[in-house]
Amino acid sequence: MSNQKFSLTWSVAEEDSGSLLREFLSKYDISKRALTDIKFKGGYILVNGLEVTVRERIKMGDNITVIFPPEQGSEGLLPEDIPLQIRYEDDFVLVIVKPHSMNTIPSREHPNGSLANALAGYYKKMNIQATIHIVTRLDRDTSGLVLVAKHRHIHHLLCEQQKLGQVKRRYQAVAEGRIGASGKVEVPIGRKSTSIIEREVRDDGRYACTLFDVQARTEDHTVLNLELLTGRTHQIRVHMAYIGHPLAGDDLYGGHRDRIDRQALHCYELKFLHPFTKKTLKFQEELPLDMSVLLEGNTSETVCCE
Repeated sequence: MSNQKFSLTWSVAEEDSGSLLREFLSKYDISKRALTDIKFKGGYILVNGLEVTVRERIKMGDNITVIFPPEQGSEGLLPEDIPLQIRYEDDFVLVIVKPHSMNTIPSREHPNGSLANALAGYYKKMNIQATIHIVTRLDRDTSGLVLVAKHRHIHHLLCEQQKLGQVKRRYQAVAEGRIGASGKVEVPIGRKSTSIIEREVRDDGRYACTLFDVQARTEDHTVLNLELLTGRTHQIRVHMAYIGHPLAGDDLYGGHRDRIDRQALHCYELKFLHPFTKKTLKFQEELPLDMSVLLEGNTSETVCCE
């Protein structure tokens, strides 16, 4: 997608003949907000090349084109020339590997050097006229796959998928101690009253559920695959600490940094339905070097393998 306006086109099938254009666009998840932006911010809706309103009645064979208003670059976000590890790209989405020690978005403590800064630099270089829309975020010291939408409408569609649990992420982690069996942690998480960053298990927190599968054990660590059924801040880290097995390197939640200097957590799998091709896309990313080194030569018992 270059600096030209983002557009979508459909041909009207027999089943939609006679419908109001508004009803047709709703069927394709064009939101009311998007229609308002199109009306007032420089977009167009065309039927067979002619501009119309959403009150137009359509017939079989009509060509419907929605031209969205141009997006502006994220205000206040400095474009930076930071290399990106791109695993997939088309006109609609990007799949990127975020290294550890990189924020997903800028923060007060780290105003530069984030994935968003790197994306802004990439968009500028590639002449992509879009705001930064990151669909799946990771903590600063968590590595792995991140999904990015190239337009507000794409972001909307993928967020709707997330609400339905259709954007799947799986994580690999190294927890301290030897965990006996796979299981589930299902306890609420809330902000710790004495911290703006730290979370904890608390009765007045929000429902949270984490599934974990034991993959292997070393003398003093357990290798896990994990899946989140909810998306609370620091969920995996808090839940593993709660059951007495904080992540290696996660000193915020009781882990030790003698073997690794960040939480040993990596998003290794990302799966989602492409919003336009309707094909399921699945990506996997190997463990980064620091987590591999942590386990090298120390695995004493393999429990299962994928």
